[in-house]
Amino acid sequence: MNRSLQIVAIVAVAVGVTLIVANNLRKPGPGIGESTPQEQQVVPAGDKAADFKLEQLNGTTLSLDQLKGKVVFLNIWATWCGPCREEMPSMETLYDELKANKDFVMLAVSQDTKGRSVVAPYIAQYGYNFTILLDPQNKVGESYDVSGVPETFIIDRKGQIVAHHMGAFDWSRPDVKDALKQLLDAKEG
Repeated sequence: MNRSLQIVAIVAVAVGVTLIVANNLRKPGPGIGESTPQEQQVVPAGDKAADFKLEQLNGTTLSLDQLKGKVVFLNIWATWCGPCREEMPSMETLYDELKANKDFVMLAVSQDTKGRSVVAPYIAQYGYNFTILLDPQNKVGESYDVSGVPETFIIDRKGQIVAHHMGAFDWSRPDVKDALKQLLDAKEG
């Protein structure tokens, strides 16, 4: 098995184990790291990530194709979503840990229909530093067959989806950081 496939397998196993552990540790009501059986659907490793082009909160546009060769953490969310608000601090922690690696990109795609007018104050209030994209028409959600928010996709350097998580999650967990670091250490092959 080549190095890239080994890394994909490691990330898939880390996310899978995390989902199983979270489900077994369930407390009443969903929380970070907890999932219901219907939330455990996983996009098969190797699926091509659909390209998109969206406006960033800073006013410039960004497409997924521009990020080929990088590892992309793609999160679909909304300001009105409680579980989204719950997981965002852990996303910021993960981002802080990995942002020095120029090959890591964290994208948070807002599905708020009111766009910038609600997203900008929310991001400013909480001081999140990862890239925010505006998608008031839900184009990315439709392309990725998102059934609710939050949903997160991990995309490898070749543009393949290697992991998919539905629901809030603690992204600051050491096993998640380690799996992403291994994915970042893998070179295209």
